[in-house]
Amino acid sequence: MKANAENLLSLLKGPRQFVIPIYQRTYCWSIAQCQQLLQDILRISKDDSVNGHFIGSVVHFQHSITTICDVPELLVIDGQQRLTTVSLLVLAVAEFLEKHSDLKIDTTPTKLRNYYLLNNEETGKKRFKLLLTQGDRTAFCSLMDGTPLPEHVPGRIVENYEFFCGKITRENVTDIYDGMMRLFVVDVALERDKDDPQLIFESMNSTGLALSQTDLIRNYVLMRLPVEQQTRLYQKYWFPMEQSYGNEYELLFNSFMRDYLTIKQTEIPRKDGVYEAFKHFVDTCGQSIEEIVADIFEFSSYYSKMTLHKEADKNLNEAFMRLSQLKVDVCYPFLLPVYRDYVHQIISADEFLAIVCRVESYVFRRAVCGIPTNSLNKTFMLLYRQINPAKYMESLDAALISADNYKRFPTDREFMDALLSKDVYNFPRRNYLLSMLENKDRKERISIGDYTIEHIMPQSANLSSEWQSMLGERWQDVHEKYLHNLGNLTLTAYNSELSNRSFSEKKTIPGGFNDSPLRLNEYPRQADKWGTEQIEERAQALARKACQIWMRPVLPQEVVDTYKKKSAPAPSIYSMETYDWSPAMLELFHILRKRILNLDPSVREVFLKLYIAYKVQTNFVDIVPQKRSLRLSLNIPFNEIIDSEGICRNVKGLGRWGNGEVEIMMKDSSHLETIMELIQQACNRQIEE
Repeated sequence: MKANAENLLSLLKGPRQFVIPIYQRTYCWSIAQCQQLLQDILRISKDDSVNGHFIGSVVHFQHSITTICDVPELLVIDGQQRLTTVSLLVLAVAEFLEKHSDLKIDTTPTKLRNYYLLNNEETGKKRFKLLLTQGDRTAFCSLMDGTPLPEHVPGRIVENYEFFCGKITRENVTDIYDGMMRLFVVDVALERDKDDPQLIFESMNSTGLALSQTDLIRNYVLMRLPVEQQTRLYQKYWFPMEQSYGNEYELLFNSFMRDYLTIKQTEIPRKDGVYEAFKHFVDTCGQSIEEIVADIFEFSSYYSKMTLHKEADKNLNEAFMRLSQLKVDVCYPFLLPVYRDYVHQIISADEFLAIVCRVESYVFRRAVCGIPTNSLNKTFMLLYRQINPAKYMESLDAALISADNYKRFPTDREFMDALLSKDVYNFPRRNYLLSMLENKDRKERISIGDYTIEHIMPQSANLSSEWQSMLGERWQDVHEKYLHNLGNLTLTAYNSELSNRSFSEKKTIPGGFNDSPLRLNEYPRQADKWGTEQIEERAQALARKACQIWMRPVLPQEVVDTYKKKSAPAPSIYSMETYDWSPAMLELFHILRKRILNLDPSVREVFLKLYIAYKVQTNFVDIVPQKRSLRLSLNIPFNEIIDSEGICRNVKGLGRWGNGEVEIMMKDSSHLETIMELIQQACNRQIEE
């Protein structure tokens, strides 16, 4: 390796060609980075005390030292972004000077082109001093050669070139040229047989240069191969894969590779550890690089069709769009191998659609019921392994029905109860919920983007006398309880017209409920008044409809049992009657139990042999029944509990039934509010985690 400080334009001067290898990422500097470079150039041009401005390194090695050629071909490992951006600026200056020939400046357009942009004595590809990757090459060469640009130009080449053209003026062109002449880089020339380009590339990433996991993976796959094999694999697999993601390639491909490795290794890589996980996979999978790339290409095509909604089957594509709306990226490690089975005709399109809809129902029911999502990635990672190809749908349904605790598929009763009690207006997925309720079995679908959320009973706290009379003496309580309830929400395109009007006016004015073609407005259209009874009845009807849209699978118990591990012993069943309660402690337990279950919709109660557990993902408080007290065990570090009354005891390492370091002895309800505050801390800590 030889490294020298070098003037950047001098590095470009002379018969040579810098080639960006096919495994390098495309040009990606933004306008903001171009703006910063231009500002630096103008600054140093006006400061005589500054001899030069360092802008980074250019790392390269000669493609072949044995090939006899007047123009040596230098493969660029690092420095593509700087070389490309400065070349675009040089071109913009040259074209400006051609249009303003009267300007006095110490160069000419011809010199700028022939010194720094073109190998003037060459033809074809050798004519260009910088040859970019396939995705950028056509646009860049067209600009450098002055030929018409293609109709659709991807990337940022033309955008940044036009930015520079717009910034050059008669007043600053000399300063820009002088500043460009002061740009310096570290010119690092590698020796092909002595230096490992991949190690150099990785070391640059470790020192903080912006190389993504995607860049590293592509380079790891292609860089070590002979050039002919690089070119073939890139053109057959990698370039089409990049093109399929368009401008989303960098973000989506990294997410895809994480899911792909999750499938292959049954382990979820860290977001910043995808590259290391990929290297481990390559080293241990026993496949050739070409076999690996071909497999990645196949799965990537499924991923792009799902995430970018390119699936040809209309019904499947709509289902993928709904998954995107729900933001359930964690399901892809399950759906990708299912997609492969669909393509390979192991399952039909209808079966695949049913599976996608089952995933949609599973995720949405859990969201409504407030079940924590932090276990979903592991659930979906393992779900495909539970499928029996001979009974595809049945085995999937059995796996979902059998899932318990925080993996469970909420029942109709749990789902309906959550919908009926939920603040739907502030629910993040409310638009999705209302859209699906409106469009179920509807061929002429409405777009929720054309409508706004309407509160049938108005949001304003200052309700009119008509509304107060309709809601009754306790109208304020009714308003507070039911305002954001599912039964009180609908869609309208006339939100401002309806506003705080009375219910009868909301029905009869032009554009009101009586005029509305929406199914969600059918109930208020038929109602004579609006109050507690109507809101609850409509909410019940919508919740029943929701159970039909987001269906939970139903299988006979004997069928479900056939999929359970026969070696697993049947769990013991415990209940309230398991414990030896005194009448006073049983009454106290009922009071405390109700308060704990109301802390959050995700709280679950589990009766165990020696205590009752309350959990979100795992236990946050356990209650051990005793004759004269309830012993509470809070699962929170003792040094984190805020105990203003000093009623907590540190029992770390003492050996108690229950989970956690904090113990509270509860003999009566006199400290109930204080104890609930302490329990809330343990619950919040788990929800946040």
